This record gives sequence, C-alpha cells and structure tokens, in this order.
Amino acid sequence: MTYTYIANLIPESSDLPENSILSQTIYKDEQVTVILFRFAAEQELSEHTASTPAILHFLSGSARLTLGGDEQTAEPGTWVHMPAHLPHSVTAIIPTIMLLTLLRQTA
Repeated sequence: MTYTYIANLIPESSDLPENSILSQTIYKDEQVTVILFRFAAEQELSEHTASTPAILHFLSGSARLTLGGDEQTAEPGTWVHMPAHLPHSVTAIIPTIMLLTLLRQTA
C-alpha cells in the first residue's frame, strides 16, 4: 500500500506574488484531483461550473463565496460540498488559501 503524506498544506505567504492566484495540483488519481489555491487579496475566480462534484476547504484567509445564487463568507475551516454543474465563484477578501477536491463520478 502507498499513501501520500503532506505535513503542512499552508505554504509561506511570501511565495504569493501580489495580484495573482497560484494553483498547484498536490494529488491526482483515478478518483480524485486535489488542488491547492493561493489567492492574493481581491483576486477572483469568476463564476464557473465543474463537471464533477467538488469539495472546497478554506485553510486560511477570508473570501466571498457564491454558490448558485447564494453568497457566503468563507473563513478558515469553512467546508463546502458542491454538486456537479453548480455555478460558483470565489473572491479573496484578504490573502486566502483554499483546497479544492474534484471527485470523479464512478459508474
């Protein structure tokens, strides 16, 4: 059996250039893809959808989150499960770190 171990998902904040969003795939297999997003303050992922169910987990910072037509505030510890094709957007209020898990649907 193999496993993946990451001691700390929260990288040094100095790694994030101003006015940008950095994303890094940290794990991928046949069932899931896990992507770490780092947002500078006021950076936005505009409204879009995902073709698979997804989980958002906010690790640090603060962001405005739109899920369908609902607006929420995401703080450290916020966890969201989204069905496939749900329109959503994320706008960082302050520098923010978010973990995105894309779930593959199995037949």
